[in-house]
Amino acid sequence: QVQLVESGGGLVQAGGSLRLSCVTSGRTFSRYTMAWFRQAPGKEREFAAAVSRSGGNTDYADSVKGRFTISRDNAKNTVYLQMNSLKPEDTAVYYCAAAQSIWISGDLRTYDYWGQGTQVTVSS
Repeated sequence: QVQLVESGGGLVQAGGSLRLSCVTSGRTFSRYTMAWFRQAPGKEREFAAAVSRSGGNTDYADSVKGRFTISRDNAKNTVYLQMNSLKPEDTAVYYCAAAQSIWISGDLRTYDYWGQGTQVTVSS
């Protein structure tokens, strides 16, 4: 089984920064496209960022582009989401996801494995 465990969430003031981490179990981490999704109360889960297997390609939702950076360290089976210039509308539970696919995707249906989520709250 593949397990994804997120960490790094918390409460931060608007304009501040957080770095989320997602550690993935298993020996095939480098074969997974990795992504971060987020879900605010009362809203659907939405795509935030994705990174290709090698880390060479990334994709971002327009709402986070220029502020968030996704990266991965395949030697550590870990994907990161660096979040800068945080806004109150970034408040959500952030989920790490893994897909057995070649290309990165913002479609949540692409993803096969999900973490439990970590809460990010941005105060205003």
